[in-house]
Amino acid sequence: MLDSYSSLVLNLGVRERKKMIKQSLLKEIKGLELDELMLLQQYITDTRADKGRNTMSVGSKVYVVQKTKKTAGVITKMNPKKALVEMSGMIYRVPYSMLELI
Repeated sequence: MLDSYSSLVLNLGVRERKKMIKQSLLKEIKGLELDELMLLQQYITDTRADKGRNTMSVGSKVYVVQKTKKTAGVITKMNPKKALVEMSGMIYRVPYSMLELI
């Protein structure tokens, strides 16, 4: 037997479920202490880097995302922690967490 919350969630569409999950996550995050937030931030950074590494390859067109701008480039080499990216005729070593596929 499902409780009323579970049956409500099952009857919602995908978009509504995602919205409910997002709201509950944001509520949980607000309740975290500073040290827990720092751990969460590190986890998110590591996860972004892992996902980037798994979906990118040499020759992939990427944006290098900085605080105020995005610069297009092409990955020329992939190292364990950083990729070599050619941008505007120069090659830069860029952490995967700063890369976004075009």
